Amino acid sequence: MQQPTMWSARHFSQQVQRDGDHRSPFQRDKARILHSAAFRRLQAKTQVLGVGMSDFYRTRLTHSLEASQIGQGIAAQLRRKHPVLTDKLGLNDTLIEALCLAHDIGHPPFGHGGEIALHYMMRENGGFEGNGQTFRIVTKLEPYTPSHGMNLSRRTLLGLVKYPNFIEPLTNIQPAPANTNIQNTSHRNIKAADWIPPKGLYACDKGMFDWLLQPLSLQDQAQLCQIAPSTSLQRHHKTTFKSFDCSIMELADDIAYGIHDLEDAIVMGIVNLQQFEEQIVEPIEALSETWLAGHISMLAKKLFSKHHHERKDAIGALVNSFITNIDIRQTDPAFDHDLLKYNAIFQPEFEQALSIFKQFVYQRVIRKPEIQMLEYKGQQVVMGLFEAFASDPERLLPENTRVRWLNAQSENNGMRIICDYIAGMTDEFASRLYANLFIPKSGANPDSIGL
Repeated sequence: MQQPTMWSARHFSQQVQRDGDHRSPFQRDKARILHSAAFRRLQAKTQVLGVGMSDFYRTRLTHSLEASQIGQGIAAQLRRKHPVLTDKLGLNDTLIEALCLAHDIGHPPFGHGGEIALHYMMRENGGFEGNGQTFRIVTKLEPYTPSHGMNLSRRTLLGLVKYPNFIEPLTNIQPAPANTNIQNTSHRNIKAADWIPPKGLYACDKGMFDWLLQPLSLQDQAQLCQIAPSTSLQRHHKTTFKSFDCSIMELADDIAYGIHDLEDAIVMGIVNLQQFEEQIVEPIEALSETWLAGHISMLAKKLFSKHHHERKDAIGALVNSFITNIDIRQTDPAFDHDLLKYNAIFQPEFEQALSIFKQFVYQRVIRKPEIQMLEYKGQQVVMGLFEAFASDPERLLPENTRVRWLNAQSENNGMRIICDYIAGMTDEFASRLYANLFIPKSGANPDSIGL
């Protein structure tokens, strides 16, 4: 590894001496993530199904814990397959665990409905995107330090940047002509597809991103930030590369989404065996001669069994089949640094198979009208809150947020502070705050002050 001390460096130099504390930088990073308020709030943020619909379904928190477990499994497999290369790359289980735990802390209340709402409300002030907000939380907002967030080590930060460029150059979707006069458009008329955010960072956080990339050559910096242009006006441009550690975290996230989140839909009765066989079993059987193709029909019957232990066994077998079919490949030999030159990837048949699972969850669960109605309702709550706070920030914002807003206003960035405040809310907190602001109460139910 090149410049190992540079990758364990932190932006803010803290002179903290604790007797007997011999933890590694990544163990400290994991602890800071685990004990942060942003991480705790994931327990009350929607994953796929709405929080409160049942105490069984996954939240952002349980999803992150499952991704963390999968990430450690991937690391163990890669170490077994490539002992020399993983040692050269400095593959570290605690680092992977930390990345998986933290990867979703920037997501706002109400899932993608909240994300679309904040991106729309921030359309003239730098936009909003969950991964960009994660970077902002760990580098600035989480009060572990006065103004440097969790002050994580550089390699951990690099692993959290899934999309290493900024929202503005990545933006490509143009709102439909009917929505161009946004000043006269009601929030209820906003079309979600017009305001899906590009996946990237905020321009106001460029200083920290520049610091993060300092150990890399100028060529590596430019190539890491490379953009693949979209050929469609209905899709944003995308970044091309990510670090080795980030690639493991992303695979773990995809497996947790495609397989574990499917379990919620099965238990809830949103999907049935016939749909699963037509849209997953048959396409996967046609893919190849892999273990998964030969066993997917049997696993399908277990997934929809009335015996819970059979469903659990099938979920475990599916997760294992994906974890054990991940390898390490070169991204581009032009990279100088090994952390960029190598990524963890699925074997092609398993990449296609997981894509089939993810599409099934998206089409049969996320796009289901009942789920979209919940997203739409959350979208309206978030836009209503934003409009209220933006109308009179000095009057309505909490005291500590108001101070930050006043400071940011001097740099013409006050709207970002309002966005930070709302993005950090849980679903329930946002709903109660909306009710307090807009829904009069009467009789024995006075407005609640203690939020």
